[in-house]
Amino acid sequence: MIYLDSSATTPVRREVLEAMWPYFTGEFGNPSSSHGLGDSAARALADARKRVANILHCRASEVIFTSGGTESDNLAIKGIALANPRGRHLVTSSIEHQAVLESCDYLARFHGFEVTVVGVDELGAVRTDDLAAALRPDTTLVSVMLANNEVGTIQPLARIAQLGHAVGAAVHADAVQAAGWLDLDVSALGVDALSISGHKIGAPKGVGALYVRGRVPLEPLLHGGGQEAGRRSGTENVASAIGLAVALELANAGRSERATRVRSARDAFIASVLATVPGARLTGHPTERLPGSASFTFAGTSGEAVLLELERRGVLVSSGSACAAGSDDPSHVLVAMGVEPALAQTAVRFSFDSGASEGQLREAALALRDALGAVRGIR
Repeated sequence: MIYLDSSATTPVRREVLEAMWPYFTGEFGNPSSSHGLGDSAARALADARKRVANILHCRASEVIFTSGGTESDNLAIKGIALANPRGRHLVTSSIEHQAVLESCDYLARFHGFEVTVVGVDELGAVRTDDLAAALRPDTTLVSVMLANNEVGTIQPLARIAQLGHAVGAAVHADAVQAAGWLDLDVSALGVDALSISGHKIGAPKGVGALYVRGRVPLEPLLHGGGQEAGRRSGTENVASAIGLAVALELANAGRSERATRVRSARDAFIASVLATVPGARLTGHPTERLPGSASFTFAGTSGEAVLLELERRGVLVSSGSACAAGSDDPSHVLVAMGVEPALAQTAVRFSFDSGASEGQLREAALALRDALGAVRGIR
């Protein structure tokens, strides 16, 4: 099996499991309990929070543990918008994850917010001139992802943050796909909130984190015991918080060197596909894209049929966002980039980390050629 669907999820790393195990067994205390076992859990949770903060270059008090990227996006957008009395206007982009787009839609439908959705160019990059024109004195929040989950295009986030702050708006970034590949220094990015998810970087599914700058008010979505400094009630998932911290540290160690190596393998893979597969078209930015991301459309085929043929040949990939799997609708990301809906439905996404060898990628390119031949009836 050749697994090339890392943007959907990754296996839990052994080091992460080993770090988590004690907090499933002997150190099982509730961090809110006022006895020794609870104190031990509380100390472990505080240490995990500090370790995550070290990666983000923020204060530990600015890190909120969540159940994953979707909750982090929801808490950032709804929480900041509802707590900020300055206006009822939101700005986002047309290629955001549905967790962002639907959170904005919720605020529009139930709380009277106005949402401006800014377009992207044919490479999937947010049009910053259009974003600047969309900003208003009553803009409360700007939410733009750091890197796209379908085509891998990296956004000019520091510039976007600068534009948002110029009108007094808070700026949030979904960095779920960027974690492990790009620098998540929140000061350098200029953001007020940033979402990450554990299962994209070798931590378990069901854990994530949200950075919120200390001065930014945040209305909680979950009410109850007042955990996470009143911002996210519910007994903390200590083991998974520790797993997230360890996974982030491992992903950040040697990040630049690993990204360079994977980027070189990716470029060779893209060149091989474009040279050997008739009708292949790369989507997303050719260079300003995540190192392990390569996505294509194949005119005259069915993306789902190609996936099945690739799986028969031992190559596991996806047609786009795993969260939209099974939908008959074309990718909203590709449509926003100007791709015709019929062509968008032929999309196939290859995403991989340093575990994918150059030999496996060469084999995958050959399997893709054969799979396309089978789908098109060429024998």
